[in-house]
Amino acid sequence: MSGFDDFDFVIGDWTVTNERLRERLVGSSEWETFSAFSHVEKVMQAPDGTFGGHIDQMAVPERGFTGMTLRLYNPETALWSIYWSDTRSHRLFPAMVGKFENGRGAFFGDDVEGGVPVLVRFLWLPGTSPRWEQAMSADGGETWEVNWLMRFEKAPSNV
Repeated sequence: MSGFDDFDFVIGDWTVTNERLRERLVGSSEWETFSAFSHVEKVMQAPDGTFGGHIDQMAVPERGFTGMTLRLYNPETALWSIYWSDTRSHRLFPAMVGKFENGRGAFFGDDVEGGVPVLVRFLWLPGTSPRWEQAMSADGGETWEVNWLMRFEKAPSNV
């Protein structure tokens, strides 16, 4: 069952602080901060009790959109595929693929930023206050620009 529970640390309801670089890959150092709310649950339960993935629904009221992450685990390759969509793009972005090793998850994929092909990296740092980081490289991974951080804090329960 190794791997199926890699993302269990993020199951539940979260208040998310986003820190996003205003402009990417131009040497900018100006950051913006905004809040979001995330609900993460397991999906696709198999007969053996394992769950093949997670759905993360994120509301970003300050920016006027909602988003969804679908994470799927492949036990044959021991890799996760992470897909994103939102109400701004109305499309499914290319998968980010990777795994957890040494206490962190690293996931990579190809995209285009400002008309330039880029390599994208997601890092996940589990824990009671998980952290997600996005970075881009326009030189094939030689150098990376971190352009988005998300800090997760458990949302107060509605009891």
